[in-house]
Amino acid sequence: MPKNRNTFSSDAPAALAAWGRRAASRAVHRGWRYIQRAGAVTADRPGPYRFGRIGAGTRLAFPLGTVFGERWIELGEHCIIGEQVTLTAGMMPDLDLGPDPVLRLGNGVVLGRGSHVVASAPVTFGNDVFCGPYVYVTSDNHSYDDPDQPIGRQWPRSAPVTIGSGSWLGTGAVILPGARLGRNVVVAAGAVVRGEVLDHAVVAGAPAKVVRRWEAATGWVPPLRTPTPRPVPDGVTHEQLLAVADLPGEPGA
Repeated sequence: MPKNRNTFSSDAPAALAAWGRRAASRAVHRGWRYIQRAGAVTADRPGPYRFGRIGAGTRLAFPLGTVFGERWIELGEHCIIGEQVTLTAGMMPDLDLGPDPVLRLGNGVVLGRGSHVVASAPVTFGNDVFCGPYVYVTSDNHSYDDPDQPIGRQWPRSAPVTIGSGSWLGTGAVILPGARLGRNVVVAAGAVVRGEVLDHAVVAGAPAKVVRRWEAATGWVPPLRTPTPRPVPDGVTHEQLLAVADLPGEPGA
């Protein structure tokens, strides 16, 4: 005849251990979400940072990347700064950069996770500039004036950078010193941009070259092979547009 099963059989310790692991996992994730919310930087909760300006609705996700020279950094309204984003003014901390802002982000700017913006000369983002993850924008570049000295020990060259309103910078794009991007410019993923890019251009490659541009008289040159874009309906908010674009409200995914 079958023996009665012991309630406290050899399976019980394994089940208890599995329950403990699940409970610990839930606790860790709940704790991390709490830390992310508590550590996020906003105008109302700037933490240890003293930015020149943080606009209403702007949020820097936790954990932040390297941040210094905040006094010379101005962030517009409703900006979304992803996790591990570096924002620096000056080549090192504790420099006096003068009375004027060095790094400016307009309203509605999105910087994807792991992006770097490094400015010792003025770097300016217009409004509604969207950047994918790991974008690199810098006003500084290494020089190679003395072939006998290590390149990293030679004083870099700097030049202002401007990114026009409405532009989109794809994942891993690099914007070099002196770049001047017009309005509604698309930079393809991995492109390396220098010099001037006119309004309504699409650039790709390293160095980046124009692959398509909107002309008022003829439309897109060369013509688009995709359906005609539909305008965003009236009344759609910035947050709703981000959700449609599958961009999280608290970036970092």
